[in-house]
Amino acid sequence: MLSPDMLNSDTMEKSEISNRKTTKGFLLLVIASSVAGIDQLTKYLIRANMEPGQSIPGEGFLRLTYTTNTGGAFGILANQTFLLAMAALIGITVLLIYLRYLPLDSTLLKVGLGLDLGGAVGNLIDRLRSGEVTDFIDIGPWPVFNVADSSIVIGTILIIYYLLFSAKTKPQDKLQK
Repeated sequence: MLSPDMLNSDTMEKSEISNRKTTKGFLLLVIASSVAGIDQLTKYLIRANMEPGQSIPGEGFLRLTYTTNTGGAFGILANQTFLLAMAALIGITVLLIYLRYLPLDSTLLKVGLGLDLGGAVGNLIDRLRSGEVTDFIDIGPWPVFNVADSSIVIGTILIIYYLLFSAKTKPQDKLQK
């Protein structure tokens, strides 16, 4: 038979687990919302204050250059808005489902996923709004990109770093102990 102390202890443990599950995605969602918001704000400012093709300054290694992109990264799949929007929606859904299974102590992974999610949402908003993505960061030899693109690249690097170096011990490590 269960004593009242056992019930209270069990209830407290369940409550604590529930609170951790609720808060574990908070950082990720704050980062994702911030990235999507900053991305949309910067794109709005570019569209409102520059003409397509305009660069500020006119020459140099680092410029603001207003361009649009109907494709994916580096113009891949140009004019495939529906396909790219569906891919983004599937990616966003997978990230949100994966959130349920995140390690509770993995801040690095949450930041990486938040950056990826925010970038995907930022570019998806553009695709759904106008069928193209606004790009404006022009650095030397690289194709012009935006805040969302940068967030996706940085987020992916953080996730890869986490998977390679920060994940829990690998099965082969357990065998050696």
